[in-house]
Amino acid sequence: MAPADFATVTTTSGPIHGRRHEHGTAFLNVPYAAPPVGRRRFAAPTPHERWTVVRDATQPGPTAPQPTRDAFGTLDMSPYFGPGWQRGDDYLTVNIWAPLPDGPTRPVMVFVHGGGFVAGSNRAPLYDGTTYARDGVVLITVNYRLGIPGFLHLPDAPDNRGMLDVLAALRWIQDNIVRFGGDPGNVTLFGQSAGAIIVGGILADPASAGLVRRAIIQSGTGTGAFTPDQADIVTTQVGRELDIEPTAKALADIATERLVAVLPRLTGLDLSTPTHHDPLGGITAFSLVSEQQPATAIAAARGRGIDLLIGSNLDEGSLYLAPLGVLASTTETDVRDTAARFHSRPDDAVRAYRAQHPFATAAELRTIILGDGLFRAGTRQLAAAHASATSGRTYCYEFAWRSDAVDGQLGASHVMELPFVFDHLSLPSLRGPRGLLGRAEPPAALATWVHRSWASFAETGSPGWPAYQSAGGYVQHLGAT
Repeated sequence: MAPADFATVTTTSGPIHGRRHEHGTAFLNVPYAAPPVGRRRFAAPTPHERWTVVRDATQPGPTAPQPTRDAFGTLDMSPYFGPGWQRGDDYLTVNIWAPLPDGPTRPVMVFVHGGGFVAGSNRAPLYDGTTYARDGVVLITVNYRLGIPGFLHLPDAPDNRGMLDVLAALRWIQDNIVRFGGDPGNVTLFGQSAGAIIVGGILADPASAGLVRRAIIQSGTGTGAFTPDQADIVTTQVGRELDIEPTAKALADIATERLVAVLPRLTGLDLSTPTHHDPLGGITAFSLVSEQQPATAIAAARGRGIDLLIGSNLDEGSLYLAPLGVLASTTETDVRDTAARFHSRPDDAVRAYRAQHPFATAAELRTIILGDGLFRAGTRQLAAAHASATSGRTYCYEFAWRSDAVDGQLGASHVMELPFVFDHLSLPSLRGPRGLLGRAEPPAALATWVHRSWASFAETGSPGWPAYQSAGGYVQHLGAT
């Protein structure tokens, strides 16, 4: 490649060179913190050792250790989860897509991927930031620690280490983003699913002051944190599986492969306690750990002055049902069992849902209850808390375009908005009988609108529709027919 195909930037950590493209320059695998190995494995992140030789930032790098997870039943989820565990210690990195340097400093968007706190990376095809660079936004995607190193509650280590990684990335961005044409005073932090829960936790954390101006929470929940007692259930089980005392000191000598191998064996743990149900309904054994939910903290006026765009998808729960082939056989017992995952009086809950949705089939009601329990109820609570307790503006959406995937059963499921947010409908792996978008042609105009709304919010603080003033306020429907 000719020298003109590359661009060199000197960061506070050292010089890097990225690859130019028609819309700007991409810098991949740029460290923001030291490799989390040895004594740093369960510690708060620390700055990366400075390098002096120009570092190649043209190729994707390693990812956080994680089990293979590229499908939900019959559905190909590789565009969402990415390539899985790509080995290498130096994985606390960001990918940066910078626009052409032909104008004033640009808004910055920082994306936190989902994956149940145990999988995913910034290498997932859906998160390529070229479309944002094309539209004048600096787009950054973040890797963070997952699973046991990232989120296991330990008596001798700080909690929520994966979230601390994202905070460290935000500090690195503050120190360096001007060098990529970005405005450090206009940073929008956004995330989806587990990434959205992390974004909510960061908004509720005083340590985020001055790091974020705006936030977008896609299909997360403001009530998804585990109490320390719930997290202890996971910690105890990890100790049993590994036959050790579950402390950071003891875990420090356990091979990474063993820490990864134990994760699937934690599936199905009952995290209910006498005072709390499992806020994530058993879909993952990891989450943020806190005595207080993010929505409660934000209701107490933390996150003051930060604009928020927040929403969920119409058929969130179908992702966890349709690809597994269980919807067609759903019974009233299945509906009640789903309600029991989130409600102490499940029969009363089912009756209330029946009253709200009198013509719903058992399968449809099961999907609604699961989606509410996992994401929508906590989204509504966080939106109302933000609107009532902070000076920042609140905007709400519901994504309603329905895919015909899984024989028409998938609908507007969890993760369905992501190809539209990143304007990546053309990814081949999203199409066909196992693809998220199904067989029919998805609406390109909707992708243009959603993508531009996200970029507009990052630039101006408004996505282009009325603000949500209080509980029950305006919700923009995206893709409804």
